[in-house]
Amino acid sequence: MFEKKAKTRVPVHQTITNRWSGCAFDPGRPLTHQQKIALFEAARWAPSCYGDQPWRFIVCDKDTNRDAWDRALHCLAEANQVWAKNAPLLVLAVADSILSRNGNPNRWGQYDTGAASENFSIQATHMGLMVHQMGGFNAEQAREVFTIPAQFTPMAMIAVGYQLEKAMIPVAMQAREMAERHRNPLGAHFFDGEWGVPVNEECGG
Repeated sequence: MFEKKAKTRVPVHQTITNRWSGCAFDPGRPLTHQQKIALFEAARWAPSCYGDQPWRFIVCDKDTNRDAWDRALHCLAEANQVWAKNAPLLVLAVADSILSRNGNPNRWGQYDTGAASENFSIQATHMGLMVHQMGGFNAEQAREVFTIPAQFTPMAMIAVGYQLEKAMIPVAMQAREMAERHRNPLGAHFFDGEWGVPVNEECGG
């Protein structure tokens, strides 16, 4: 697996700097059951409001449940299907809109499901796997084909697998896969004490 490490202002954990959303999956390398359980455990221990755990994940393994995997793949936008067809695992992240503890609306359900999905992604990176989370899918189609109850919101489709060897990446995908990673400066998104006042990014002195 070739690396595209994030360039950070100060050192952060290497699992975070190593995580990136590639598209070149190796179609010949399925995940083991133990690997999948490790990913689920990482997601399970994410923080959530009141410990309510509003996330649900519909797991579609190409090797063990081809029908479910096909349904997941065909919920994706066509541009995503082109490369996601090589991912051995497609996982649909779904958020509960109701607090199970009292039946009240849970406005934090989507936030917490994002936290569980990030735990999932970080664990995958730690295990040498690649994860690509996608908003480009038909949520209503997913709701129908997976019979998702109305109180739950399909949030993202997650492709998981091994990265294709660098020498085997198709020419048409190389520019995207090899491109340098970019983020906006810290001050564009992190404010010091009030809205719009950039934090100080300098670390010297």
